[in-house]
Amino acid sequence: MTTHSMPNRRQVLLGTAALAAGSAMAASPAGAQQQQQVRHSAGTEAPKLRAPANATDCHFHIYDSSFPVAPNAVLKPPEASVEDYKALQRRLGLSRCVLVQPSTYGTDNRAYMGLIPKLGGLERARMVGVVDTSVADDELRRMHEAGVRGIRFNLVQAGATTIDMVEPLSRRVAPMGWHVQMHMLGDQIAQAGDMFMRLPSRIVFDHRARLPQPQGVNHPAFAVIRRLLDKGNTWVKLSGAYFDSKSGPPGYEDSTAVARALFQAAPQRMVWGSDWPHPTEPADKKPDDAVLFDLLSVWVPDEAARHRVLVENPAELYDFPKG
Repeated sequence: MTTHSMPNRRQVLLGTAALAAGSAMAASPAGAQQQQQVRHSAGTEAPKLRAPANATDCHFHIYDSSFPVAPNAVLKPPEASVEDYKALQRRLGLSRCVLVQPSTYGTDNRAYMGLIPKLGGLERARMVGVVDTSVADDELRRMHEAGVRGIRFNLVQAGATTIDMVEPLSRRVAPMGWHVQMHMLGDQIAQAGDMFMRLPSRIVFDHRARLPQPQGVNHPAFAVIRRLLDKGNTWVKLSGAYFDSKSGPPGYEDSTAVARALFQAAPQRMVWGSDWPHPTEPADKKPDDAVLFDLLSVWVPDEAARHRVLVENPAELYDFPKG
């Protein structure tokens, strides 16, 4: 992945992107979006795209120095608090969120579950946890009551889970309606295709399945994802435009091609996430979250379809209240 300096917000999404951003935008509650600086995010402007009511950020993290760090953690980002994240929600006009336990904290989910009430409780927040095969059934039930609806396997950074744990844990969480969330590189996904086809639970792939560039949709992993999407139990996060991108901001044209192809394959099983506070990106190279959010108007030009990605699909996947 390469990083690029961010241009002025007024220069972004030119041509067809700008036309898409300016058309058919859903209304958000009055005052929901504000021009302001948010920690770990470039820019200050609100996005052009207006978020609908109950728009959901399906991928973000909180970092707190008081939380116990896993002994084998690779990423140890600086503080990124609940209040910092709420500022991002106000800037983008978002109201629901899905907190994702990062590899930093291993399989100790207690501190993260304690954040759910601070993020709006079960009306507005859900969580994806991290467990290994030693987890007790009673603990899984407690996690469900707290708002957890899936378990993450970060197989890009070395951590508490391995590929061998995916299938047995998928079988354990499937009866609860949970999913297994996979952060894997495209090469890893291609190699594990047969295993994914056997999984009984829902599957969620992070960050557009991390298809490498310049291959993009021509990489073997895309064929694996297409088979899984056709099977009907797989979802993809339209997130992390900067991951694997060689074209970079503001348009992230290579990531855009992948996102469009994924959406066209299964619009009913795409969700969006901010990936704030962008822990893989250097402090002086953080992306502009308003630019990232506006990309949705390019990736999913139809307003009704964007509503599905931001509201209806997350409600189904994460068990949010309907309506």
